[in-house]
Amino acid sequence: MNSGITRGKALLIGLGLFAIGGAGYWGFQAAGLEGFSAGIAAQLLLVAIVVVWTGSYLFRVVTGNMTYMEQRRRYRSAYESATDEELQKRFDALSPEEQQQLLQELEQNPEPPTP
Repeated sequence: MNSGITRGKALLIGLGLFAIGGAGYWGFQAAGLEGFSAGIAAQLLLVAIVVVWTGSYLFRVVTGNMTYMEQRRRYRSAYESATDEELQKRFDALSPEEQQQLLQELEQNPEPPTP
C-alpha cells in the first residue's frame, strides 16, 4: 500500500487549495466583507492551511512517522521475523550433535564473520 504523494496527487492538492481560496473569497464576500478585505481574509485562510500542513509534515519528520520510514520499519520487522523463522527451522532440522556443535562454535566465536 503506497500512501505517498504522487505528481497527480500534488496537482489535485494544488487545485484543491486554489478552490478553497476561491470558495473562501466568495464565502467572505457573502459574509459581508468587501472585495479587498475578502481577498485578504481568503489569503489568511490559505496561509493558515499551508502553515498547519507544513507544521504537521515537520512534526512527522521530527518524530520519524513519515510514510517511507514506517514502511521501512514494517518491512524490516517482517524480514527479521521471516529470517528468524527460517534460521529456527534450519536449526531444528539439524541433528542434536550438530546443534550442540553449532552452539559451541557460537560460544567460542560470538561475532559473525565479516564478508
